[in-house]
Amino acid sequence: MTLADLDWRVVGEERHDGPLTMAFEEVAAETVADGGPATVRVYTWPDTLSLGYRQDPDSVDWEYCEREGIGVTRRPTGGGAIYHDSVADISYGIVAPADAVPGDLMECYELFCEPILDAFEDMGVDAKFVAGEREAVHRPACYLRELHPAHDIVGSDGRKLGGNAQYRQRDAVVQHGSLSFSLRPERHCGCFSGDIDIDAFRERVGAIDEYADIERETAVETLKETLAEWVDAEESEWTDEERSRARERAESKYDTEAWVRRSP
Repeated sequence: MTLADLDWRVVGEERHDGPLTMAFEEVAAETVADGGPATVRVYTWPDTLSLGYRQDPDSVDWEYCEREGIGVTRRPTGGGAIYHDSVADISYGIVAPADAVPGDLMECYELFCEPILDAFEDMGVDAKFVAGEREAVHRPACYLRELHPAHDIVGSDGRKLGGNAQYRQRDAVVQHGSLSFSLRPERHCGCFSGDIDIDAFRERVGAIDEYADIERETAVETLKETLAEWVDAEESEWTDEERSRARERAESKYDTEAWVRRSP
């Protein structure tokens, strides 16, 4: 089986709170594992900090997040926390059966990032995997962690433009990623306990709107169309049953203190 053999759907652009956003991805993995369609999706978060799976909750400035109306959830994938919002971030997800993709992690990243790099090109952005590892500026923040050639995408000047992560669930592979569209470094850095140098953030992180004259709406549509064309996906939506399961999963898992504030 290959990706071309699958029945694909494209969903998006969506905007749900953080717990429901993650719950839909988990439900999509169950759907494809049970023989349903594979999914590519593009989505937007309300102001949300998504923690990496093993992230220490003490790395978060909880008072700042509450004061600024920034929700906090935890991803099933590793890495550091990412500040998402409808201005600075565009996110995507790819959900496919495990037996249709390479078992080697690096090969799977390369395969799933093909449409992401194509989308950057279509936006007029010269983007590529970072050539070599680079040391961390601030490990709790995903965009300031060590850069790695497997999953970190940089612009022409070497600043990070996007990160990608994978996990496997019920014979399905899920990859999701964040593309930096615009910079809001004060809010991004403010989510973390301890001081982060704003200038250091700007030196490490770039944004699509700094490299290309493109509106956010156009960038979102470009990403969605590129993902859909990559696997010949049909425009679709979640089923009522998936919506019901996702709401239940968000309530029982992704929105609970036990999940969000769990110790590493």
